[in-house]
Amino acid sequence: MDWLGIKEFLKDSFKIIISVVIFLVIVVYIFSITQVVGNSMNPTLQNKELFIVNKLQYRVSEVKRGDIISLEYADTKYLIKRVIGMPGDKVYIKNSKVYINDKLLEESYIPKDYQYSDFDLKASFGYDAIPENMYFVLGDNRENSKDSREIGLVKKEEIIGKISWRIWPLIK
Repeated sequence: MDWLGIKEFLKDSFKIIISVVIFLVIVVYIFSITQVVGNSMNPTLQNKELFIVNKLQYRVSEVKRGDIISLEYADTKYLIKRVIGMPGDKVYIKNSKVYINDKLLEESYIPKDYQYSDFDLKASFGYDAIPENMYFVLGDNRENSKDSREIGLVKKEEIIGKISWRIWPLIK
């Protein structure tokens, strides 16, 4: 191999290394792909659907009620849930209706006749209101969801990002 060949090889290798580094930065800090596993978000999200998680979203803006998020759970597991309760909120469920600060939460994504168990934040976890930097999350399929009623409140640092774009299926 002559000097020109070595120079071209090094130039191409450098381009590949830079591309890999850029890809890793994007995957680690900006976007990732996640798959819905199970039926806890039915009817909104279906089992085996693929989504892009926007990891940058909550670095530049606040978590909002109604956002669908990906969160860390038990070191190696991830959950997809909807944010229902925000810091400072008093949350309870009575007669299959969610109440935030004693006001009924309108949830167009839940069928009107859907029945699920009562819940009280104070009785279950001892909190009068959700502490700072913590959130109450629920699956849309309330009777088939591992969510804050079982796992407790979610810390802000456990939120990976916002579910932003459907990859598969392309059309729902």
